[in-house]
This record gives sequence, C-alpha cells and structure tokens, in this order.
Amino acid sequence: MKIVFGKMTMAKKAIKFFLVVEILILATQLFSFEFFINLQIAFLSSFFIIIGSMFAYKRMIETQIQAENINEKREFLDELEDPYELYDEEPLNNAPYEELDLKEIVKQEKKKIKILNISDIKKGGRAGFSLYRLVPYVFLILGFIALKNNNLLDISIYLPSLLVGIVVGYISSKQ
Repeated sequence: MKIVFGKMTMAKKAIKFFLVVEILILATQLFSFEFFINLQIAFLSSFFIIIGSMFAYKRMIETQIQAENINEKREFLDELEDPYELYDEEPLNNAPYEELDLKEIVKQEKKKIKILNISDIKKGGRAGFSLYRLVPYVFLILGFIALKNNNLLDISIYLPSLLVGIVVGYISSKQ
C-alpha cells in the first residue's frame, strides 16, 4: 500500500531525506577525514540497524497476520494493573467457600501457566536472528574494528554519530 502526497510517495521522501543527510556528511570531509569517516561509519551502522529492525518487525507482523496468529490481548490498563490475571471477573467456582476444592483449583491454575516450548523459541528466534538485523550489526562491529585498527577511531565523534543514524533511520522507517 503506497500513501501518495502529491506526486511523491513516502518512500521517495525517505530516500530524499537520507540523501540530504549523506550529502551533509560528505561535506564534513572538507574539514577532516577523521571526522568524516567516524561520522559516516557510525551513521550508516545505526541507520541500517534501525531500518533492518523495522523491516524485520514489519515482516514478522505480516506473516502472523497471514497465518492468522492474532491473539486477543487485554487492554493496556488491565495488563498494567493485573499482569497475571489474578483479579479476573470469572469466578473460580460457583460453590461456597467451604466447598471449594483447593487442590482442583491449583491444578486448573497450573494448566493456565504457559510453559516455554520449542515452537515459541523458534518464533522469537526468527525475529531476533533475522538477516535484516544481523548484517547491520556485523557492519557496526567491523566498522568499529576497522577504525580502531587504522587509528582513526575518535569516540567523541563516533558515539554522537550513532544518534544521528538512529534519528534518521527512525524518521525514514516511519515514512
């Protein structure tokens, strides 16, 4: 689904925004190569991490929608006030207090506890180990090592540049 504002789609706006930031980063090469290379590697690393995470999350949601694996969730305030559903409106038993079978109630409550199984691990693992997420992290690590090995790493430039990539990646992914 493409949202069109005038003749420019949201994707084109995101690409234009990215290119404008890249031109500004290239302009920093006029001041100092060390500043430029730290800014460029940190920016691209964090930008690709954010874009990859958003894309992987979007694909995970789309596959769950297609598989119709949508669980009905409680309202946010209910979840916040009663995360373990201790104060449910459903009575445990309609019997008077004296007639309640506590052993049976404990067995029913134990059945409600979700046990970690292999299929849940696979579902979470697919989202966590997506190539869209792993490749940018490898780029981040290798870029950091390359800067360090070539004595070009300046932490005072590198760390704030990560923030620039995060902000640009977030804005681009929202579009």
